[in-house]
Amino acid sequence: MAERSVSPAAPELLVETDAGSTLLSPSRDYHVGRDPLSDIVIDDDRVSWHHAVLHAEDGRWSVHDEDSTNGTYAEGHRVHDQTVGAGSVIRFGSAADGPAATLVGRAPVRPARGAPARPSSVSLPSATGTFRQPTSIRRIPERTLRIGRSPDNELVVDDLIVSRRHAELRILPDGGHEIVDLGSHNGTFLNGRPVGRAPVGPGDVVGIGHSSFCLVGDQLQEFVDTGEVSLDVQGVAVAVDGGRRTLLDHVSFPVGEKCLLAVVGPSGAGKSTLLNALTGLRPADHGTVLYDGRDLYRDYAELRSRIGLVPQDDILHTQLTVRRALGYAAELRFPQDTDRAERRARVAEVIRELGLEQRADQPIHSLSGGQRKRVSVALELLTKPSLLFLDEPTSGLDPGMDRSVMHMLRGLADDGRTVVVVTHSVLSLDVCDRLLVLAPGGRIAYYGPPDDALAFFGFEEWPEAFEAFENQRDRDWAGTYRGSPFSERYIEGATRQPLAPPSPSGPVAPPPKAQSWGAQLRTLVRRYAAALGADRTFLVIMIALPFVMGAMARALAGSALTGETAMNALLILCVGGVLTGAANAVRELVKERTIYRRERAVGLSRSAYLMSKIVVLGTVTVVQAVVLTLVALAGVDLGAPGGEGVLTVPLVEITLAVALLAFTAMMLGLLVSALVSKEEVTMPLLVLLAIVQVVFCGALLQLDGVPVVEQLSWLVPSRWALAAMAGTIDLGEIVPGELTQDPLFAHSAGVWLLDMGMLVVLSVLFGFAVARLLRRHEPAIMRK
Repeated sequence: MAERSVSPAAPELLVETDAGSTLLSPSRDYHVGRDPLSDIVIDDDRVSWHHAVLHAEDGRWSVHDEDSTNGTYAEGHRVHDQTVGAGSVIRFGSAADGPAATLVGRAPVRPARGAPARPSSVSLPSATGTFRQPTSIRRIPERTLRIGRSPDNELVVDDLIVSRRHAELRILPDGGHEIVDLGSHNGTFLNGRPVGRAPVGPGDVVGIGHSSFCLVGDQLQEFVDTGEVSLDVQGVAVAVDGGRRTLLDHVSFPVGEKCLLAVVGPSGAGKSTLLNALTGLRPADHGTVLYDGRDLYRDYAELRSRIGLVPQDDILHTQLTVRRALGYAAELRFPQDTDRAERRARVAEVIRELGLEQRADQPIHSLSGGQRKRVSVALELLTKPSLLFLDEPTSGLDPGMDRSVMHMLRGLADDGRTVVVVTHSVLSLDVCDRLLVLAPGGRIAYYGPPDDALAFFGFEEWPEAFEAFENQRDRDWAGTYRGSPFSERYIEGATRQPLAPPSPSGPVAPPPKAQSWGAQLRTLVRRYAAALGADRTFLVIMIALPFVMGAMARALAGSALTGETAMNALLILCVGGVLTGAANAVRELVKERTIYRRERAVGLSRSAYLMSKIVVLGTVTVVQAVVLTLVALAGVDLGAPGGEGVLTVPLVEITLAVALLAFTAMMLGLLVSALVSKEEVTMPLLVLLAIVQVVFCGALLQLDGVPVVEQLSWLVPSRWALAAMAGTIDLGEIVPGELTQDPLFAHSAGVWLLDMGMLVVLSVLFGFAVARLLRRHEPAIMRK
């Protein structure tokens, strides 16, 4: 909501309702209604969803009825616009007994003797949006105060990332207080650190969702992060290669509330490094980032949920519709006790906010580039972040779409967020409030209004400026700017936060998980199954492959496995099983790497993510393997001794071997997908995998007793699968020869179980390696 020009004489008032007290500041309007997103929520059926607005104008407060069904009343009369002030009692829905709001004059808050008047972990509260004035003030009761989203709590926090019963503020025997987390899904924080139970003293900041609570004397002050926050970057520096190469060189600048900042510069100037430092994904080596007066790195565990990041690549499964993709994201990010109606309402709200109503039921891949970027932004807005960062949101878009996206960001900032966009495009810089130009070496070449930048550099067009950055690398761009009036005015003169001391080093707590491991797994399985089901190319290949490979094996087997057909038929089954499993999985991790990295940063469980892949792909792979084997061998005389396998029916044993081989090959495919950096290289590697399986399976080469080669073959799944199938039918009797006398081919229950057990062992080893490799692709701060 945009700030309005108001009379300085408009007083601050407290409005008291049954739900508590809210401080009214004349710098904004306050909405009253049954809508949980209202500033003053009144849960009464006589009150309309959007009932009334309290606003200050010309030094006075007024209440404006928003055409409510049952009316707004002051002094017993129904009113549409009415001046109100200290002592006024406003009733909503009924003049006689409707819920009342009493306006009282606000006296200065005087802390108890010895207690600080402000949170001690905030650098300069008067310069922040959140901590400038408390949103509500209440006297601390002489009993336990339960805090949560449910209306039956003593202190209701209307925030979807807050659990229904989130925490309790308890009184200690010595008269002090402690905060106790009630098993909330997004955590309770004390001075930025997650806690289960901890004493709370004067000046401490208790964080629950977007709200912060501070004890001041006998009062509990609530400060709500509404999005109007500042960002102060102080001396941020990043170096690599043991400090020999500087990526950011002591960058400092302030970003005001509701500001849209564009960051531009030539390639290699440190734009992405700066973005990672400001979002906390890769903290700076030196310097401080203050999030509305709070040290971002020190309080990162709490503040990371208030930071939205839209990478350059899509962070949604493009096969899904807009509404469905956002619905799954809401399940993963909101507490497990959030019901479906609440999630759907929030999804519908962000769809409306981003202008996506007409495209809500379209698959994302069918949208234009600009609309896809809107969907990615909508995903980040689900949890109402106060800081929104975007990396090259207009990359690849035509000038019209470029302009549309930048105007969308302008609107998001005007609605009460701080937006930082890293871009190569200079077409729409005029919609930004501030422009940061980085020169090679990660130094500030300019910071200030976009309209003054070219004149400052002495050029008429941006291409000339970027060419100068490349050709004049010895020029002291940063020194020129530091000596200019722009630096004095827009950095030194605009920085309101005092220089913060260096943050104490220490491990960063892992992100809280909005859902339990099991709930995350269920959501991920449903989402992944839906995405695969919507991928028609995958479906066609998935259905066709086992039938094609099975038909080939059937043609080779004929009506019976004989000395001429048995080995080739089993070899085709091995190749089919390997291709079926590996082809399903070899692209699945690398193509979702951007999605995984972002979701991991906000609380996704690595093991739940991997297990969702194993469950869905494993189910598909096993079904394919069963179809493959039945098409190939159903009705075929397998030639097993006495028609019996080593443990059960021969066809069942061969089916189990092919299914386990396909599953193990799927795990190997996931390993390859976790190893590679580009999706394009997966298909050549798939061909290589198939060749290796054929060569080392034991059907073509003598492996038993051959040094090195035999040991290498132990890591090849087809080696054990072929051995299990050979043991089932006693291949040595059907095809006599040195090759089939391999001990692993023996028609023995113990050997057969060894062969199958080794496939299980390889699956586990591949899974463990995939989990370790996934960690390598996580944000840097997650690996510390």
